[in-house]
Amino acid sequence: MSTAWLFAGQGSQTPGMGRDFYEDYPQIRPFFDSATAGFDIRETCFEGPTEILSNTRFTQVCMAAFAASVVALLTQAGLRPQATAGLSLGEYSALHAAGVFDAETLLDLLAFRGRVMADVAEATPSRMTAILGLNDEEVRTAVAEAHQAGLGLVACANFNCPGQIVIGGEEEAVLHAEKLCRARGAKRCTQLKTNGPFHTPLMKPAAPQLKEKLTATHFASQQLPVIFNVTAQTAPDEQIKTLLEEQVFSPVLFAQSVRTLEASGVDSILEIGPGKTLSGFVRRIAPQITTYSIQSVEDFRRYLQS
Repeated sequence: MSTAWLFAGQGSQTPGMGRDFYEDYPQIRPFFDSATAGFDIRETCFEGPTEILSNTRFTQVCMAAFAASVVALLTQAGLRPQATAGLSLGEYSALHAAGVFDAETLLDLLAFRGRVMADVAEATPSRMTAILGLNDEEVRTAVAEAHQAGLGLVACANFNCPGQIVIGGEEEAVLHAEKLCRARGAKRCTQLKTNGPFHTPLMKPAAPQLKEKLTATHFASQQLPVIFNVTAQTAPDEQIKTLLEEQVFSPVLFAQSVRTLEASGVDSILEIGPGKTLSGFVRRIAPQITTYSIQSVEDFRRYLQS
């Protein structure tokens, strides 16, 4: 069996995440106790409240602490994937699992990324909407028409799975794109509870600061293939930092990334959560791939026995 590890992105977070791992496995406690982020990761993960945990300023490093814990325990159990990938911030955990940087660097990078993205998001009124029931080309066409209407910027942000594409941008432009999508037969247009126009050109102001941070951070060579959000393909080591910089303002090609994994021979995917969102996407993209998820100690122990 050829297995890939997929790392969840923002939206999967939930108060209490990681508490059972922290209680049962002392070796992973340093990830949650780290002072790198400038706030109490453990308290935010375990207690919330939801409004704080869901703010990208805090979400990103909290998700990384959870992911690093599960990776450490899987590695300790002698398990390694054949490839990794992640949705948005999850791409950093995928790189950590591939040996590009250690857990403390992972936490540091995502604490920084969360801050700069939050700063831009808070200064940029926006809206993000999941378009359900249309194919990629239909949504792209509607978005292009809405953008040309002169109501502001709107762009495709996430290609999650067939029939589910997220768009984002300035509110009037996004609302107009929703109207055009409904006219094309969209089943539903669901506004997302996000605090920024993530993975759209409105996030470009975050890129220079992120580039500076990435440039100053040491990256080791990939020990196994990573599928990148921006291209849905692998990349040489020297391109990683550029891809991470571009990722903040480019659409996430998740569905295409899963197809790349499938074409490479992957027949099993482990989602490292919390949540099972990515597993649901995978079942719609490549239903023949077997999916597993780890969002609790019980899931982890069951996976070891599978």
